[in-house]
Amino acid sequence: MRVFLWLATVLLLFTLMVSPGPGLAEKDSHFEALRRFSQVLDMVETHYVKDISRQELIEDSIKGMLEQLDPHSSYLSADDFKEIQLSTKGEFSGIGIEISLDNGRLVVVSPIEDTPAYKAGIEAGDIIFEIDGTSTQDITLMDAVKKIRGPNGTPVVLSILHKDSQKPEEVTVVRGTIPIVSVKSRELEDGYLYLRLTRFNDNTTPNMRKAIDDYAKDKKLKGIVLDLRNNPGGLLEQAVSVSDVFLPGGLVVYIQGKHKEQRKDFPAHKNTDDVTAPIVTLINSGSASASEIVAGALQDHKRSLLLGEKTFGKGSVQTVIPLSDGAGIKLTTALYYTPNGRSIQAEGIVPDLAIPYMPPPSKEDAEFLDLKKRYTYREKDLTRHLHNNVKGGKGKREIDEKTKDMLEKDNQLRLALELVKQLPNIKKIQ
Repeated sequence: MRVFLWLATVLLLFTLMVSPGPGLAEKDSHFEALRRFSQVLDMVETHYVKDISRQELIEDSIKGMLEQLDPHSSYLSADDFKEIQLSTKGEFSGIGIEISLDNGRLVVVSPIEDTPAYKAGIEAGDIIFEIDGTSTQDITLMDAVKKIRGPNGTPVVLSILHKDSQKPEEVTVVRGTIPIVSVKSRELEDGYLYLRLTRFNDNTTPNMRKAIDDYAKDKKLKGIVLDLRNNPGGLLEQAVSVSDVFLPGGLVVYIQGKHKEQRKDFPAHKNTDDVTAPIVTLINSGSASASEIVAGALQDHKRSLLLGEKTFGKGSVQTVIPLSDGAGIKLTTALYYTPNGRSIQAEGIVPDLAIPYMPPPSKEDAEFLDLKKRYTYREKDLTRHLHNNVKGGKGKREIDEKTKDMLEKDNQLRLALELVKQLPNIKKIQ
């Protein structure tokens, strides 16, 4: 019996000595993966038909690894790293589009307003098949950006398939200087302000706040139409601070990484200068990332009515990490969630009122509609009708021609204006 126990003890000790623990097994696994990579690297260097430097092979390997993760992770060379910082500051040369990769296809997320791409008729959702005659199949996102950007005044030819088209068409766009103008404002009617945010850069919140304050100096702010259509996003902190202008408190957004402890909340704060006027927010499929954060926060807090079409659904967080040699990587590290816990990623924000954009009618249709108006009668059209003795409101001004033209051509904007005027009455009924 003693001999059996002794043998069993020896066997157990032997097993403990020769069996690698979890840490050793993991190290062996890592070593095996690196050994395999080194073997392939040596084979390519030795046998590949062309000479390629080891530095180039390693960079290409890193690119491939990151690009296989998702459409937004990528390797940034030293030049790419400098280039990516231009999108939030100053101005840059190009055509003015935000692009993404979707199942290997190069897709336009949104054209930036008043840029060469916007004026050339490039739209959100367009697929780019070729850049200057070169196929975009298997192209990387950064390579696509490099090919599309270029010196001012030079043309780039894009083969584009529009959403509603059957075959691609060639569009020549002349590159220009793309200014980062992120906020535009205009009076729609007396007391009703139109705010258009084209993207979220360093100056978006202060510029938006200035536009609101300048308008409110001279008159009472009765309502805002906040236009986030075709806004491809930008800086997370700007999305939070823009939302904070309209929210008295509560959560704006939270991001969640791989592990539970990696959650980070971004709250709004109660400020004495919070804007309390009613809001209707316009969104569409070109509203992405930071735009979706703002729209989702305003919707969850019931602070704004959302009108338009479902947003793009870009709900992932990319962290740009510098490397020691001046290069860097852009890595997806978390997902965005609205205050109510809705994931934006691949889901998007659904508007409260789904109203598709209807392009202005053709000349023939416009003439027909005018003809119909001629046969529409009201009391005021009848001969010898009684006049209303109540005089028009004081200080009422006619809107300028540009605003009138905007409203005539944009059915979503027209409806948003009518709704923001009625929101106080709707809330009273509720």
